[in-house]
Amino acid sequence: MSKLRLAVVGAGRLGGFHAHKLTARNDVELLAVVDPAVENRCRVAAECRAEPLADHTGLLDRVDAAVIAAPTCLHYRIARDFLEAGVHLLVEKPLCATRGEADELVSAARRTKTVLQVGHVERFNPAFRATADEIGEPKYIDAVRASVFTFRSTDIGVVLDVMIHDIDLILSLVRSPLRKVDALGFSVVGGHEDVANARLEFESGCVANLSASRVSDGQVRRMQVWSSAGYADIDFAARDVKFVRPSETLRRRSFDVNGLTPEQLAHCREHFAAEHLPQDCRSFDAVDALVLEQDDFLDSIRAGRQPLVNGEAGRDAMTVAAQILAKIDAHCWNGAYDGLAGPMAKDYGRIPLAPQLGMPPFKQTIPRKKAG
Repeated sequence: MSKLRLAVVGAGRLGGFHAHKLTARNDVELLAVVDPAVENRCRVAAECRAEPLADHTGLLDRVDAAVIAAPTCLHYRIARDFLEAGVHLLVEKPLCATRGEADELVSAARRTKTVLQVGHVERFNPAFRATADEIGEPKYIDAVRASVFTFRSTDIGVVLDVMIHDIDLILSLVRSPLRKVDALGFSVVGGHEDVANARLEFESGCVANLSASRVSDGQVRRMQVWSSAGYADIDFAARDVKFVRPSETLRRRSFDVNGLTPEQLAHCREHFAAEHLPQDCRSFDAVDALVLEQDDFLDSIRAGRQPLVNGEAGRDAMTVAAQILAKIDAHCWNGAYDGLAGPMAKDYGRIPLAPQLGMPPFKQTIPRKKAG
């Protein structure tokens, strides 16, 4: 098997991770690391035995594939150049800044028959994959994602930086058109929202609540999913999932609470959870989700198939994120503030939604799963 020739565009923290993991592989050759910052590109390139470059345009006819880990505002221009040259791409989330740009990239990938993958790495978490395989059609989802302020990704807010992970995961589970979006958020540190809460209502009836913060005192990555098949509680950081499946009696709706004798009531008080809501707790071994993501990308190129998170999925997630941002921008705080300034936030005045984030209403492109 011949080695694929790759480049990494962006030598920041995530770009450095990608470069080092690609260097450790024996099925690819990392030709170059691209970054306008001399110190960054030279450091990562030296560590990975690659060529340091200030610009990507000289690589268009030299590589088979590339990873884009540059600032979001640069994704479209760089990705367009590579796709038009027939170069396969793994683009870190979010895919780009506007729905129009995303549509163009998806169309370019289709026209040039190139792989376009988006870096929603939580799809490769084994606890989530187990849940997706077993939970069935969700009825209600609650997602919480919080972290300390990292001083990275300050060009975007918590919705595109953090919450978009859960948006993508939820869209992959629900597979139904989105009917309504409500959201609020506020800034604490700068000119973008640092705390956000959103409620998504789907035409299937499913409701999803999402909370995200990047100014917390610790890290939380958790999702709870309720369906007719039961309940799943996912801890992404620990790679744990707890399934709770109702007994056949509960599923048939034949449990008569009011018809219990005193003896039966005493028994149920002690044994109800074990007998009627049994738990199936699973812990998964540590995995390198970024390596699994790269595996999927490279396998997709060699097999000529779609990756797990293709361009359409990335476009759908950013479209919903933009609707959430629009709702945040429109939310009023007791008539005193609007936009992102709210409780605990400095009054920056009205911080308008960046024009490049305005997008049309979201329509899910993935068909719903068939029953059974």
